[in-house]
Amino acid sequence: MEKLFNRCFWLHVAGITFVGLGFVGIVLPVMPTTVFFILALACFTRSNPKLANWLLTHKKFGPSLVQWHEHRVIPKKGKYYALLGMSFGFVVLLLSQPAIWVLVSVALCELLVIAYIFSKPSHPPLS
Repeated sequence: MEKLFNRCFWLHVAGITFVGLGFVGIVLPVMPTTVFFILALACFTRSNPKLANWLLTHKKFGPSLVQWHEHRVIPKKGKYYALLGMSFGFVVLLLSQPAIWVLVSVALCELLVIAYIFSKPSHPPLS
């Protein structure tokens, strides 16, 4: 019982942290938003159903979270915004003239993330 409580507590703390980072991402254009809300939803689904429901019914980001939660769908608009945001961030990184290993690491990571994002469907399956 105690292990379950500890697990739920830490998932709750992680969910709140991810929600906070998601709100920061709303303000900062180079920081992702939706991914943090998806992570928060995963944490709250296991620790706090009321907060999970709050995310799923939120007016602004609820609909895209519902699509992800039920069908693993990423809308085309979200895919293109992710691509645009990562490209912008990479250009900013290029302008700061980092070490080549940093550039290669970031480029590889972003390419893998973009490949994952674009591998997901853009629309829920027809019923």
